[in-house]
Amino acid sequence: MRAASRAALATTLLALAPTLAVIALTGPASSHGTMTTPASRVYTCYLEGPESPDTPACQAVVALGGTQPLYDWNEVNIANAAGQHRSIIPDGKLCSANRTKYAGLDLGRSDWKTTTLPASGAYTFRIRATAPHLGSWQLYITRPGYNPATPLRWGDLEASPFLTVTNPAVVDGYYSLSGTIPSGHPGRHLIYMIWQRSDSPEAFYSCADVVIGGTVPSPSVSPSASPRPSTSPSASASPSPSVSPSKSPSTSPSASPTGSYPAWAPGVSYATGTRVTYQGVVYSCRQAHTSLTGWEPATTPALWLAV
Repeated sequence: MRAASRAALATTLLALAPTLAVIALTGPASSHGTMTTPASRVYTCYLEGPESPDTPACQAVVALGGTQPLYDWNEVNIANAAGQHRSIIPDGKLCSANRTKYAGLDLGRSDWKTTTLPASGAYTFRIRATAPHLGSWQLYITRPGYNPATPLRWGDLEASPFLTVTNPAVVDGYYSLSGTIPSGHPGRHLIYMIWQRSDSPEAFYSCADVVIGGTVPSPSVSPSASPRPSTSPSASASPSPSVSPSKSPSTSPSASPTGSYPAWAPGVSYATGTRVTYQGVVYSCRQAHTSLTGWEPATTPALWLAV
């Protein structure tokens, strides 16, 4: 009887193997990036700090869906999109990809934080890639007269993307898409990104609020700012600090005893409590980790505390 039971169990597990493999491939690991230059809504709110965002718009996102959507800033996705974006995402749900988890990103508000872009000319759009994938990126701009106080609809976007890039290289954790600022679109707009993987039906989406017409780029959210490491287990390329992101206390560089501590550097394994200097300020490590370019102490308060 025992032998028969073991044989039956083995047969069942073999039959389930394909299903289990699919679950493993389509589970939490599918969280792979967002636009950072100009900064997407979810990325902007994430940089403000999920536990205590600064702006009313990001506070509204947390009030509606909690903090987890911001920790999972890199998974605004649809696993089986397969290029059918317009048929599976209804009007008013574009920024959330029709996912209830990210519904706060669809809120119609005029106070979303914006990035100022030049009136015209060349511009490099950047996408943070926590897991690289082959695929195609399409960037759309809203039509003249766009009203950010209403949830984004497909009809608010120009019919064709102003930039399409296939299989760009990943450099220092970012895709860089070289393009030009869309002409004839001065003032307040939204740039909508669709990233369709070619090695999977999965697609990712971003909404970035911009003001077109500045003489030089002067983003409200710095394009060089790096995301705080996500505490979500789905962020495959980020550590999971147990300390929630918080605002770093202001420290005067001139008052910091920086001479007795080594300078912060990427590629170093830091233990909790280790002190380093960065840009004239002393920081204490809050969570053991190996440093990376883009996780400098000044931009990752989940890992470093100014002392």
